[in-house]
Amino acid sequence: MELALVALAPGLALGSFLNVVAARVPRRTSIVTPASACMACGTAIAMRDNIPVLSWFLLRGRCRSCGVRISPLYPAVEIATAVLVAACVLTFGLTGQMVVSAFFCAVLVAVSAIDLTHRIIPNRIVLPAFVVVLVAQTLLEPSPEWALAALGASGFLFLAVLAYPAGMGMGDVKLALLMGAALGKTVAVALMFGMVAALVPAVILLARHGSKARKMGIPFGPFLALGSVVALFWGDALLDAYLSFLT
Repeated sequence: MELALVALAPGLALGSFLNVVAARVPRRTSIVTPASACMACGTAIAMRDNIPVLSWFLLRGRCRSCGVRISPLYPAVEIATAVLVAACVLTFGLTGQMVVSAFFCAVLVAVSAIDLTHRIIPNRIVLPAFVVVLVAQTLLEPSPEWALAALGASGFLFLAVLAYPAGMGMGDVKLALLMGAALGKTVAVALMFGMVAALVPAVILLARHGSKARKMGIPFGPFLALGSVVALFWGDALLDAYLSFLT
């Protein structure tokens, strides 16, 4: 538990970096330079205004220079990253699996933030992450399970895209590759949970807007990410419970 609490601080710092990734990758700009600046007025952000979570609250969610509103997604990304990194340390200890899982969670957070804001899942993040995770998982636990799960998950979502192209895109298919490589057989839990969770906003939109709701896209990436987190920490138990129920 102590290690998990200690991991919160680097988790917050990582979350701050992921905000930079989420802001710059869709614009195809460097994530290294220049220094962080207000997206509206271009003023460089001082160190005192760049403390994860705390600065957003002290500034009341607004730029110190121009007063433009800063999205609450910024502290949400930082908090989510810190909690997930701490959960990985608590669950897996100081192991190689912890490193891979924390990396996977970081990618999920970044992808979710980008999909929520820009409605895209960038190849520049997902595909390199897929290769890194697949190689790492295979080295940690040599098995064809990781590659087969990646192909199975992406193939399943590819068929779903063909059947309902308005509901999801190829970015979701590529994200499923990463999910399968990271989760193995429990990717089935992630896909099921993500699809069920996505039904909630879909039903709400349908109730409010009727047939017009079909033209209102819902980013599916965050729901896949949510399902992946559930599968990462509880997937084996849920899968065993389901199989026991069937038998």
